[in-house]
Amino acid sequence: MKLTVVGGGSTYTPELVDGIAGRRTSLDVDEIVLVDPDRSRLEVVGAFSRRLLEHAGHPARVTTTTDLRRGVDGASAVLLQLRVGGQAARASDETFPLVCGCVGQETTGAGGLAKALRTVPVVLDIARRVREVAGEDTWIVNFTNPVGIVTRALLAEGHRAVGLCNVAITFQRWTAALLGVEPESVRLEHVGLNHLSWETGVFVDGVDRLPELLARHGDAMAEHLGLPAPLMRRMGMAPSYYLKYFYEHDEVVRGQRTEPPRAEVVAAVEKELLDLYGDVAVVTKPAQLSQRGGAYYSEAAVQLVHALTGGSGAEQHVVNVRNGGTLPFLPEDAVIEVPAVVDGDGAKPLPVPAVPPSVAGLIAHVTGYEHLALEAALRGGRDRVADALLAHPLIGQYATAERLADELVARNAGFLPWARGSV
Repeated sequence: MKLTVVGGGSTYTPELVDGIAGRRTSLDVDEIVLVDPDRSRLEVVGAFSRRLLEHAGHPARVTTTTDLRRGVDGASAVLLQLRVGGQAARASDETFPLVCGCVGQETTGAGGLAKALRTVPVVLDIARRVREVAGEDTWIVNFTNPVGIVTRALLAEGHRAVGLCNVAITFQRWTAALLGVEPESVRLEHVGLNHLSWETGVFVDGVDRLPELLARHGDAMAEHLGLPAPLMRRMGMAPSYYLKYFYEHDEVVRGQRTEPPRAEVVAAVEKELLDLYGDVAVVTKPAQLSQRGGAYYSEAAVQLVHALTGGSGAEQHVVNVRNGGTLPFLPEDAVIEVPAVVDGDGAKPLPVPAVPPSVAGLIAHVTGYEHLALEAALRGGRDRVADALLAHPLIGQYATAERLADELVARNAGFLPWARGSV
């Protein structure tokens, strides 16, 4: 099997390679190809990835290239982990909304829209070339944020794509430790959209342990998720970490106005990691990689690729997949994040219990925004940007949406062909 990672120069990549090394008995990878336009980062990350595999005794070889067509030729699966504009664009996404009193975040709100506008055209161009070179049967696993919008764009163009996020697997691993059970014994009842999800059940041997978790470990869960324990107990659910941007928006904004953006923190961590990756004496995953974000990314990605490439039969994973009729209050072509049965034919969402009106309403609201965001990403236009912002529940006011639209377009004009020369 040839596995290609587009964005392979990312400091995330050794996390993935480490996961492959640890799963060598079930994921039969012969070659890992890292594709990235940044040759200097690619060389450092590629060399370290080779040392990781060699130290683990894994026979796969790592090759690097800046040529996408060469990198994906013959690939069984292609993983997308892009950051168009790098940490500088992320810093902009995390700061410009604050002038209007709106949360600054790279995957939701105005910052998330900016990232979608930069990213969707690039990902679709990559996917088209993957299809031309590697063939229509090649799986695309999308880890690129905003995962829901990007995956919806891929599916709308007919690509064999599944979206992946580490939120569910991180919660699974964390709650397994609280309960003192093996992670594989925990099955989540997970529902929502990417970065807008709730755990409505945590099952161990068929018994829902979520009420016990909320009752006995509510304070620990509150600290882990950044949300009040009384709120979670009243809901009877565990919202994802990203729900704090909705449920405690104003408090988050107050904190963001006095703290450095996450992009600055990540940039510093990345510099330290690249220095470590360049040290030939380092042959195992550095502890600092845990500060980079993306916990358990490697496990989730490796397990998903294993299932999609016909591993050991059908497996269950929480993924981003076409809604169909799973959530009846959403359009069929919406992309949702739910448990699905995954095999060589793709991901088929499992039925989920009905969600309460407060949750269904917010999911529907954000789904409407995501539709408009994708329209803006595909067709361009300043007014489409403003319409998407107005539809977002974290913005929702005409004057604010207008101001943010102008600022977003001005800051990102270099990445948006339709905006060049208009600002």
